[in-house]
Amino acid sequence: MHRDSKVIGYFAYKSKTEVMCDGDACVISGSEQEMKNFINFVSPESAKKTTIKKTRFGEIVNGIKRGAAYAFDEQSYNRFYPLANEVGFNLKEESFSGESETGFHFVTIIRESQDRIK
Repeated sequence: MHRDSKVIGYFAYKSKTEVMCDGDACVISGSEQEMKNFINFVSPESAKKTTIKKTRFGEIVNGIKRGAAYAFDEQSYNRFYPLANEVGFNLKEESFSGESETGFHFVTIIRESQDRIK
């Protein structure tokens, strides 16, 4: 499906079992630079050991179906939610205007809230 190949953003990992997370959710940033900024904030010592890769809509949906949680920044969320709603999610536009302690603001999507996905 064409929708599945759409790039939503970037994720980062140090190994197959060590993904950059915000709590229990895999972080998806809208740009490679934003991911670098996040890595440098949470774990500057591992920045050089971390791989950043593009992630596509189909990969994220498959992860959610398997129980993974994802934390989207504004840019990646705005790419994800319209496509997600086309396949049975019930997501809405989110406001990213509020301040956070870290300067990073994420919207987390987990399967429990999306049990109707196709």
